[in-house]
Amino acid sequence: MSSNDDLKKKTVSSLIWKLFEQSASSFVSLVVQIVMARLLAPDEFGMLAIMLVFVNVGNVIVQSGLNTAIIQGPDVTERDYSTVFWMSFVVSLVLYVIVFAAAPAIAAYYVMPSIVAPLRALVLILIVNAYNSIQEAVVARALEFNKTARATVIAGVTSGALGIISAVAGTGIWALVVQQLLFQVVKSIVLAVQIPWKPRFLFDAGRARLLFSFSWKLLVSGLLEQGYQSLSDLMIGKVFDSSSLGFVSQGKKYPQALGLMLDGAIQPVMLSAVARVQDNKENVKRLARRALKTSTFLIAPSMVLFAFVSKPIVLLLLGEKWLACVPYLRMYCFVYALLPVHTTNLQVLNGVGRSDLYLRLEVIKKIIGVSILCVTVFVFRDLTAIVFGYVLSSIICTFVNAHPNKRVIGYSYLEQIRDICPAFILAVAAGAVSCLVVPLNLPVFASIVLQSVVMTVAYLLLAYMLKIEEMTYLLDMLAKLRK
Repeated sequence: MSSNDDLKKKTVSSLIWKLFEQSASSFVSLVVQIVMARLLAPDEFGMLAIMLVFVNVGNVIVQSGLNTAIIQGPDVTERDYSTVFWMSFVVSLVLYVIVFAAAPAIAAYYVMPSIVAPLRALVLILIVNAYNSIQEAVVARALEFNKTARATVIAGVTSGALGIISAVAGTGIWALVVQQLLFQVVKSIVLAVQIPWKPRFLFDAGRARLLFSFSWKLLVSGLLEQGYQSLSDLMIGKVFDSSSLGFVSQGKKYPQALGLMLDGAIQPVMLSAVARVQDNKENVKRLARRALKTSTFLIAPSMVLFAFVSKPIVLLLLGEKWLACVPYLRMYCFVYALLPVHTTNLQVLNGVGRSDLYLRLEVIKKIIGVSILCVTVFVFRDLTAIVFGYVLSSIICTFVNAHPNKRVIGYSYLEQIRDICPAFILAVAAGAVSCLVVPLNLPVFASIVLQSVVMTVAYLLLAYMLKIEEMTYLLDMLAKLRK
């Protein structure tokens, strides 16, 4: 078997396992979140959103882009793994002490005195992730995503069950902390059983400098991205209240989970595949086009359907107390429908080692995003305007992310638009057909199911009749799996 055939076989196998991991974990997470949303109040989810700001930013610093440097590097050794682990571990300890000490001040600033102890417990995730990030890198380099699939599903079920039990027991915000923390702990334990790599007392200062020379740009990029994502939560939590933040957070959570489930299955696999053929521009472009078109083919109809049935779904699953999140959910559906354009272009830059361009793009996008955010928060002072600002920023940033790849791999923005247009056009057409169900005035559950079935059938039928390339590709892949 040729090296290209071997790579294709590994890539397809990894894609299937990654899709299973994302689908199963998202399903488990969705069930857990629905149950906990019924048991807990919006303001408790708002408090979690504030606490996760410090965890998410801390995770970016702990990893420092070093896990991507390991995946992308052509000649990584056991010494590199241990070197990166000890760097991340020390950073995680320092950050934990800082947040532990700052917890009372954070709680006072947001007038949330009850988050002091939960915040101190939740940031233990940083220490766990110092280890887990290396485990994930080892798996990604070997394209053995079946191992992370097992770990993610087991961790989701275990942490979700214990979180729900805690919520039923009346622990309030602690139930959310238990669920978040245990997920990472259990995932690391299950991966440790499957992966032979364990930390060793090795540290190579020379290799540390070399790896960091690539990763520091990703660190700054990650901080810009996570800081931007967190800024709106911090502003909403301060300018409005924790309940308002809970509604916006909940409206974002479900489209985000759906988008990451579908796109997140494809992009990590593409990064590993691109890293293996980074010297061949034609192969990289081929992989990028396949990733963008396949991901959009799956995500576009999913987001259109989700936007159409969002109100009955929220009413049925979360309850009437969460109806205020519906307008935000619909707008975030559009934001995450564009996710493949962002991630594909950025993964190409990472895969070919152009972290310098990646950083430059992040700076430009954050200037745009923060400018729009400040106007919507301080001028309009309206939650709907704030979320719409994210929609506008997402549209503008598709061009920003795509622009460098015209030069890097010969894949222009106009080519990308042409590649994704069929999926969006078919999704809107199928969505319009599904709206014929609404006048029937069926019970909520029956209406959701029938509208979903009608849109799915219409979308797939149109794609098959028009011989859309992505449809043919997916059918061929399924046919090969049966053999």
